[in-house]
Amino acid sequence: MTIDYSDYFVASLNLAVPLAFAALGGMYSERSGVLNIALEGLLLTGAFTSAAATFHTGNPWLGVLCALIVGGLVGLLHAFLCVTLYVNQLVSGLAINLVAAGLTSFLARLVFNSSMTQRLPGIEPIVIPGLAKIPILGVILFQQNVLVYLLLILVAVSIYILFRTSFGLTLRAVGEYPKAAATAGVSVSRVQYWAVVLSGCLASLGGAYLTLVQIRFFTEGMSAGKGFIAIAALIFGRWHPLGSTLACFLFGATEALQLRIQALGANIPYQFLVMLPYAIALFALLGLAGKSIPPQGLGVPYSPENQQDN
Repeated sequence: MTIDYSDYFVASLNLAVPLAFAALGGMYSERSGVLNIALEGLLLTGAFTSAAATFHTGNPWLGVLCALIVGGLVGLLHAFLCVTLYVNQLVSGLAINLVAAGLTSFLARLVFNSSMTQRLPGIEPIVIPGLAKIPILGVILFQQNVLVYLLLILVAVSIYILFRTSFGLTLRAVGEYPKAAATAGVSVSRVQYWAVVLSGCLASLGGAYLTLVQIRFFTEGMSAGKGFIAIAALIFGRWHPLGSTLACFLFGATEALQLRIQALGANIPYQFLVMLPYAIALFALLGLAGKSIPPQGLGVPYSPENQQDN
């Protein structure tokens, strides 16, 4: 039997993109010292918002815009709870995940009614003449939609911002040692607010990709644990934009592999195949890729009135 490698790589890429958007968003938040396990809820929020806006307007780009706005607002809520009210960051993230799961399910029945599985207008791929005909690489790199190209640009831009700009230095300083950053005149809370709001916007793009590119309709709970896999990819990639993105491609390739094995009718229990991506994520969390050291201030609320060494 002939194996179509290009088709497999394209499937791996498509499955990795929403993970990568969420992981990239989580990186900004956690580099600033704010733990963000709300990526699952942000993915689901972005998926629902983009689907609802596209369903009523027929314009997928308005859907993407609405997902960005609502994702930013959810990120703002997380920042307000964690940075201003000093709510436990783990509890805040879990609460957002639970509220997002329940609220999107409830609203989906109101918004879509009996049209929940109606196919939505999606974002079509752009075929680059000439380059698209290159074997394997042409299909993978030069026949993709705008969101894939946007992701690649964001990874490069994030590397530059994080390690080549004063904002990136400030962000890393706040995440590592907020007391020292505050002593140098940095507003820790302002930096964390910007980072968490940006995190919400980027993660919501992953949800928009799910509804407008991958599936083309909204279903309840369609994020299906992808936000938690994105957290595993973030740890696996050591909170680095490129490392986290490559980890997402690894998980995407694993999910594409299990789908293909099921399609081939291999004599393997399908439950084992379905859990394969999550098993890989678990191994990443156990540190099989080496010890990952998080930012020292991650998950520790910073209060100017009660400065303590982290």
